[in-house]
Amino acid sequence: MSSPTFRAGLQIPNFNLPGAEPADLLERLTAIAHAAESSGFDSLYVMDHLHQIRGVGPEENWMLEGPTTLGALAARTSRIHLGLMVGGITYRNPALMAKITTTIDVLSGGRAILGIGAAWNDSEHKAYGYEFPPLKVRFELLEDGLRIMRAMFTEERATVQGTHSHVDQAYNNPKVRGDIPILIGGSGEKKTLRLVAQYADASNVFGDVERIKHLMGVIDAHCADVGRDPSEISRTKLATLVLGDTQAEAEAKVAPMREAIDPDSFNRLALYGDRDSVAEQLAANREAGLTGVIVNMPEVSDLDQVKAAGELIAAAFA
Repeated sequence: MSSPTFRAGLQIPNFNLPGAEPADLLERLTAIAHAAESSGFDSLYVMDHLHQIRGVGPEENWMLEGPTTLGALAARTSRIHLGLMVGGITYRNPALMAKITTTIDVLSGGRAILGIGAAWNDSEHKAYGYEFPPLKVRFELLEDGLRIMRAMFTEERATVQGTHSHVDQAYNNPKVRGDIPILIGGSGEKKTLRLVAQYADASNVFGDVERIKHLMGVIDAHCADVGRDPSEISRTKLATLVLGDTQAEAEAKVAPMREAIDPDSFNRLALYGDRDSVAEQLAANREAGLTGVIVNMPEVSDLDQVKAAGELIAAAFA
């Protein structure tokens, strides 16, 4: 397996950028990516959805197809790693997903991340004609996919017979490196984090500091069960970051966001405040066992905000 040390990630979940027309999006996303990679962010993520999701915006809002977007950004960037946060196992044959990710890796000079999870959006599956199997089956598909994708990343010809999916002497050429890091997204303790211990290079979870401490212990326990060195796994959480020049300014920015979700949920999912306050929050998450964080930013079009966030997170997890 690969041994990534991802510390500072930027997720872009919203493509309705202020003042942008559809034809402007590549230039706007490129500017965001350049600000990110010049300021300390080591990875950039887009969602794997076909329409916008609850909690981010109305379904009719713009949504670019994920891997296609990463391919475009691969040609426009030079250092930042590129991945889905995270891919849904139900949306693509896993061998095709391995091929897509390897293609992005080749075109980016070895900067792809395979982000994957068990998928959750039942209404989206229904809208676009995808089957939405029971959770047990989705986890079986995910384990099949992890085995297939790892084999296609590392072997000359991959043969894997899974419960639902298989490959038989499948080529995956060309490659620019011997493996691609796999990140599994999700906080499920019994299945998701077991798969992290068994198959992944990176884990991305959700939660406040106390929840993070607990989940890191769960990963460690699963690693002990499967004979894995837990230090091999990069550990991040996904959060919404809101920066203000003062604490009062940040509080004013987050007030409508907190009410739109609900105060408790927002506080579990957000990092906000002035720079000193956010630095303290990042330090607490590091102390809880994280090796980094991945953030989305309501003000992602403000490149100065992106740069400030990259510098802050990179310093916190240096």
